Formats: sequence, C-alpha cells, structure tokens
Amino acid sequence: MPSTQTIQTDIVVIGSGAAGLAAAVIAAHLGARVHLIEKSDLIGGTSAWSGGWIWCPGNPHAAKAGYENPRAAAETYLRALLGNHFDPERIGAFLDGAPEMVGFFETNTSLAFDGGFPIPDTYGHLPGAGLGGRSVIAKPFDGRKLGRNIRLLRRPLRETSFRGMTIQAGADLRAFMTLTRSFSAFRHVTKRVLRHVFDLAFHGRGMDLRNGNALTARLLHSALEKGVTFRLGTEALELLTEAGRVSGVLLTDGTRLEARNGVILATGGFPHAQTLPEGTSLTSALTPLAVPSATGGGLTLATDAGAALKTDQSQPAAFCPVSLVPWPDETPKPFPHIIERGKPGLIGVLPNGARFCNEGLGYHDYVEALLAATPKGEKPRSWLVCDHRFLRRYGLGIVRPAPLPWQPWARMGYLKTAPTIEALAETCGISPEGLRATVTEWNRSASQGEDPAFHRGTTPYMRLQGDPEHGPNPCVAPILKAPFFAVEVIPGCFGTFAGIAANGHAQALRADGAPIEGLYAAGADAASPFGGFYPAGGINLGPALTFGYLAARHAVTGA
Repeated sequence: MPSTQTIQTDIVVIGSGAAGLAAAVIAAHLGARVHLIEKSDLIGGTSAWSGGWIWCPGNPHAAKAGYENPRAAAETYLRALLGNHFDPERIGAFLDGAPEMVGFFETNTSLAFDGGFPIPDTYGHLPGAGLGGRSVIAKPFDGRKLGRNIRLLRRPLRETSFRGMTIQAGADLRAFMTLTRSFSAFRHVTKRVLRHVFDLAFHGRGMDLRNGNALTARLLHSALEKGVTFRLGTEALELLTEAGRVSGVLLTDGTRLEARNGVILATGGFPHAQTLPEGTSLTSALTPLAVPSATGGGLTLATDAGAALKTDQSQPAAFCPVSLVPWPDETPKPFPHIIERGKPGLIGVLPNGARFCNEGLGYHDYVEALLAATPKGEKPRSWLVCDHRFLRRYGLGIVRPAPLPWQPWARMGYLKTAPTIEALAETCGISPEGLRATVTEWNRSASQGEDPAFHRGTTPYMRLQGDPEHGPNPCVAPILKAPFFAVEVIPGCFGTFAGIAANGHAQALRADGAPIEGLYAAGADAASPFGGFYPAGGINLGPALTFGYLAARHAVTGA
C-alpha cells in the first residue's frame, strides 16, 4: 500500500547531480537535517558522466600558483561575451561565490580539487579572457573508500571510458595519447591499466575514479559522512505550500516530507522531456548526452508552485557534437567529440563537402555553426574527415589511437574509410567534387600551417586543443596519407540552458521577480547565468556547485 507517513526535516533536495549533492552536503554541514530525493536508483546524475571540469574564476588554487585572475577581469570577459544577456546579480553571485565554494568544500568536506592551470577561456580575443587558472577539477578518488555504497554511484559511460576506466584530461590523457612514443607515458598507462584490471576482478568496476565520477563520489562520501538521508527510486509528485511558502514535498509513494527550511530543485533540466516547457525551444535534432531521468521534473514542480521560467537565452542548451556508436547489443549511443577536433589534420564538412566552422573552437560553437549552416527543413549532419596519420596518432571519436585497432569500428559501420577522398565522399554520401575541392584548398594552406578560412590555432584555447609537438601551427596539418577516414557527427547537448528564473541566492522567482520563499533552483533546473553562451569549459558544473552551495547556505542561515 502507498505510504501515508509524514516526515519532518529541514531541507529537501531533489536530484543527485553536482548541484543537488553540493546543496545537501553544505546544508548538512551547517546543521540541517537533509533528505535527498532521486528518482533513479543511482547517485550522480549527468555530473557522474561529465569530464568534471569546473569553471571557477578567482579560485584559491590559481592564487596559490601565482595566477593573477582578478574578479574584474572575469566580469569584463563575461560582459563582452554575453552582451544584453549579462545578469549583474547572478553573475556577481557566481563570481563571488565560486571561490568561496571551493574553499568551503576543501576545508569542510571530502571534496578536494586540482587546478587546471594551463586551460584558457574559449574566446581569447575578448577583453578579460583568462589565459589559465580559472578551472579546477576534483582530485582522483579511491572508490573503495565508499565501501558498499559504491554500488549507489552511477558508473562512467562506456563511450567515454576505456572499459569503465575514466581518463582525465591533462597529463593522464596525454600519457594515453602518447604511450607508444614515450617510456614514461607507457609506464603510467601500464600502471593504470593493471590497477583497473585488478579492480574489475575484485570489485566488478573501476575504483580509480576521475573526472565527474570522482566529483560525485567525493560529494557522496561527504553526504554520507554528514548524515544526509537518501531516498532513491522515488519521485516528487508536488510541492507542499503554506501561506505562499514552499514547505515540503509529496512523494509518489504518498510520503509527505515537511521541510522547515525549504526545497532545493536540482533534477537536471529537461534534455529528455517528452513535452517541452512553455516558451522553450529545444530542437528535436539534438541528441542528449544527459541521463534519461532528466525530463524536466524540477521545472514542472516549480511552475506549478508559481515560478517563472527564463527562456530568452542565446541558445536553449549546452551543445556538443556527437557521433552515434552502433553497439551490437543495444541501441546506438552518443559519443561526445571533445578532444580531436582541434588536432592538426582534421576538418569538419557538410553534405556538400564544404567546411562551415573553425573546428578547433568550443564544442558548443561547432554545433551552433552546424545548425546555422543547415538549410531549413534539412537534417543537420556533418563529417569529421582525416587521414591515416591522424587516426593512428589521435584517434577519431570512439576509435582510439595506435596501438588499438581501427578495423572493428569500420566493420561496424561507425568509421568510414576509403583509399581516396572521392571514394570516401561516396561512402559517406558527401559531394565528391565538393570534398575534393575542400581538401585541396585545405592542404594548400595547411602545408604552411595556415587556415585563412577560419583561422585555426590563433588563440590560446585553440592552441591548447592542438598538438604542441606539431609545427608551425599545432592545430593545422594537411590531409594526405591514405587511407582516409570519416565519422558522421550530429548535434548533441550536455543539458539545457533555459530553466527556472532565479536570483543570486538561487531562490526561484515569480513572473514579477519576487522570490518564492522556501524554493530554490540550482544546476540545470535553474536558467544558466551565462545566458545561453559557453564562455569556457566547466560552465555547467561551476554554477551547479556554486549555486548549490549558495542555495543551501541561504536556506539554512538566511545569508
């Protein structure tokens, strides 16, 4: 029979991604009784699948390393990029709160960070753009510290891990990319692989957790230590209100959770919503990389309670180009193209064979350009094209570089290959004349390290994506050595930018701008503070953690 019990608590958090876990940990640390509701049976949400990078201008790790990252410079950069979408209150709250958040977690919880010192902001030509030091990432975490609770943690995606082993951007990734060219890299990779094999044999999963899996594992560990109560496999049916204030939540099993301090929504936005919230414009052409449970439940709860949605962003979602991996035992799954697009010797083309963007800019920019270049009524499609030298050195999509074989992916139909550019075009359904003309023009300039059409390799961000061992331009090389290869790439998204209107305390707002007492929104449930732009890597997790922190602090202390 359905439960009819009423439970008294202080804070209810709905959703267990980075924002929800951060809010739960902070509230519990401040002395609140916390119940965290998660409708799936696993903890971590899409955050557990992410690369784990966190954009955090002014973070204490950068300061300790001697990076000058004044708050004013970050604000100047965001003003220049966001234009009319710049929200002074929420941007100010983020820039002030993000460094505090990092310091608070490192002082009081199991969450510890490493600095991403070499990582520049995406648009280096804009005033105030950071050349490094604005990013952090959770330190690797030994999953054995979770004990039996490791079973609660969402596993990494098969597509973005190596048999369940996560590989972290930076020195770890460089070692895997160069293991055949460096003894130290070979030694590092061997050590990691042997440990992973051991963990699979004795624990049934990888235990050397990195990226978003390390972030969510550290938060889960902290939440358990601080006494957060988890209710998995259940869903919030409606918010309880009293005299205009949100006072709790009714669960689908009939349980009433009465929350003295309020409810924090962090359900992951609406990338998998069957029916879009009113006013939003998420194209059906996008393939979500988010967990299936991110269906907009938080937005529905909020609007039923009187909250307004903010839907006027420059773009409705955090775009990412994806290819579909045809696994033999299940439906095709998306692979996010993050790493290889900026490497020298690859171009992205349309069905007519023409390039349409600077492939080395951000993943958000690639999809934005693809959507803009696709005639109305046509399916947005592109192909990443390279030669044999590129494939063996860098890989392409889920196809790993040497020494791992590429032929199985060609047999599966994922990787297209042919002895000539024209034959490759025929195989892919691209215009042979168009592709030959594009590759010829590309090679003419690339042999000199130049890209006069789109200027690859002209900013610090692009150069970081390239190959420092290749010159004169780390992002540009000709496509010459047969056989030639291509992977079809379509628009995808990590999550949504549109969401619940919120203020600098993460309070949900009514249409007139008044806060709804007792109701908070963080993570992808709240509208992105960056107005639909993608100023740097980590701009989803940075606000998720920061506004989760700010929401919990305000709910418990009023500050």
